[in-house]
Amino acid sequence: MSTTSSPPPPETPASGLRDAAIGTLFAFVLLVPRLLHLRRNAKSWMLFRILLGAAGAALVVLPLGFENSYLYALVGLVMFIAAILLPPAKPAFNVDHKARELGALVVVNGGRILSASASSTAVQLFVGREQITALDANFQLLLAVPVNEIHSVRAEESDGCWLLSMTWAGHAAQFTYRGIFAEHLARVAETTIRGVMRPALPVLPQRRAAGA
Repeated sequence: MSTTSSPPPPETPASGLRDAAIGTLFAFVLLVPRLLHLRRNAKSWMLFRILLGAAGAALVVLPLGFENSYLYALVGLVMFIAAILLPPAKPAFNVDHKARELGALVVVNGGRILSASASSTAVQLFVGREQITALDANFQLLLAVPVNEIHSVRAEESDGCWLLSMTWAGHAAQFTYRGIFAEHLARVAETTIRGVMRPALPVLPQRRAAGA
């Protein structure tokens, strides 16, 4: 007795769409680690977004004469929209990277700087052996103070907030702290900066010349 195999059921649009979606999702999962690494480089990430958008647009336009072209068009549309909505590249630096770049030993909260050049801007103080650097949230340089030129640094309470005052080589800057941890943060910054300041050399009394 001979048996005849029945032909496989014809592929329906729904099953084709499901297979395409599953394949796209699987490929995306495999690419996630590489995409996260690629995103660290701004130029490479921008190039990837451009290529993804171009490929998506091509899938929408080119296969119009093919059977089930709407599947390609749908995938292409998703790719094109994803290229537009993808977030920009991550900043090249974080606090640890920037501290190593500046040679900072410690990074402390600088409150908000009150110097004339950058009024009321939240800063972090990168404290190194040679220089105190104040950077804003975007790691933009606001202040750089050579340690060997610092004359004084003092934390004190004033009008309901805490101030960290620093003077050096004819210049001065103030950092203000507010909130329940204001005193703690100001004193931590003061102690940290004092820790890298070099003590002044003692002034030895001059000896009188013999027979004077």
